[in-house]
Amino acid sequence: MTTTRFDDDEPDLDALYADLAAADLQPLWRQAGLLPPAPNRLGPHRWDGRTLRALAERAGALVGIDRGGDRRVLALSHPDLGGLPFATHTLWAAVQYLKGHESAPAHRHSPAALRFVLEGSGVWTLVDGDPIAMEPGDLVLTPGNTWHEHRSRGDEPMIWFDGLDLPLVRALDAVFFEPGPDDLTPFSPGDPCRSEERFGRVGLRPAGEAAPGRHSALLVYRWDATDAALRAQLASTGRDHARVRYTDPATGADVMPTLRAELQRVLAGGRTTATRTVGSAVCVVHRGAGSSLVGGHRVDWTAGDVFVVPSWAWAQHRADADADLFVLSDTPVIEALGLGRRAERSETEENTPMPGISRVGGTS
Repeated sequence: MTTTRFDDDEPDLDALYADLAAADLQPLWRQAGLLPPAPNRLGPHRWDGRTLRALAERAGALVGIDRGGDRRVLALSHPDLGGLPFATHTLWAAVQYLKGHESAPAHRHSPAALRFVLEGSGVWTLVDGDPIAMEPGDLVLTPGNTWHEHRSRGDEPMIWFDGLDLPLVRALDAVFFEPGPDDLTPFSPGDPCRSEERFGRVGLRPAGEAAPGRHSALLVYRWDATDAALRAQLASTGRDHARVRYTDPATGADVMPTLRAELQRVLAGGRTTATRTVGSAVCVVHRGAGSSLVGGHRVDWTAGDVFVVPSWAWAQHRADADADLFVLSDTPVIEALGLGRRAERSETEENTPMPGISRVGGTS
């Protein structure tokens, strides 16, 4: 690729621009939009859950598990990103489909990944040989550079949401990938998950044992525990919405250095506070139905849908039926770099519709 060559009607200045381009230099005074007043590179976008499921099933019938890096994955490609297979500038989002009795062999990579299970049963993910049973609503971690493979021992397929920091790691030119051995790791369905046994009890951890540090010591967060925490929060506050964050039980930090995972519950007729933050987020509708006002656009959603909240876009979620939203964001990176910023709208402002509301349909 060649450096952009700027033009000008004044001959001497035009010659300067030609020489700058030849030396692979660019003039700052011609860089329109390089320093915008606020983040504005993405708009909101939604992927329809029924479409995602139907296309995943078709891929299951037509594509073997050995294609596409040992995985059958449909990457969500935001139309504002020029064809890149990324949901935002920093977040990869996808749905992965595993048929009954299939096995996805082990591999590892520097980008960190997590899985939020949407439907199905009978599947285990093995992380560095630790077998983790997967059920709908569970959050499973595969931290960067850990070996991981997926194994189905059941008859029905499973579909889950994949979230990775791949675009961020790629921008830093730090992506490494390594395929594992051809032989699958032996395990039995009754084998315990070591991570869950050691760190899965609230407030208790093995004394004198060092935790991993770079990521959560707990590799699976069960739906029953998440649901109980949300119920308790709703009961104690009397509000119509609740929010919990998945954290490392050993340190209280986010599950990954680059990824934040949360679950928001909004009761029918309820709504969240309108907020905006620096950093992008991907929302996965686990159950329920409703709509969100995102950056002046209305996004209608139902179970299985996935939508993006861009950086510094006002966002407020409203539920028509009791709803659970799994939210993945790049907030840990933003905070670590000292770039965090957050704003909330007052109750009076929340009762006033956001200006310029238009509907976002996305793919359907």
